[in-house]
Amino acid sequence: QVQLVESGGGLVQAGGSLRLSCAASGRTFSRLSMGWLRQAPGEEREFVAAITWSGGKTYYADSVKGRFTISRDNAKNTVSLQMNSLKPEDTAIYYCAATPLLLNSPEWTDFGSWGQGTQVTVSS
Repeated sequence: QVQLVESGGGLVQAGGSLRLSCAASGRTFSRLSMGWLRQAPGEEREFVAAITWSGGKTYYADSVKGRFTISRDNAKNTVSLQMNSLKPEDTAIYYCAATPLLLNSPEWTDFGSWGQGTQVTVSS
């Protein structure tokens, strides 16, 4: 099992930036593909971004492509999500997630472990 703890959420105006971080412990981090999911009130959980175990390949939802960047540091067991040009529709609880699966067109259901989440609120 892997334990995931997110940090970095908050309130920001539209057009602003936030950086989310996730600290992982437990299972061998460098063997896991990592991702970020989000869930807005009344909506289903959705995939946001993912990165392979080596960091060599990244995936993004169309809605965040060009604005969000996922990265990882296997030496520190952390994964981050840099969010720029934030929009009110980005408002959601953001979850760090992990999977031992090889990623190919990832969806949120590919991730079997996730943290408690961190709230991101973007005001207009």
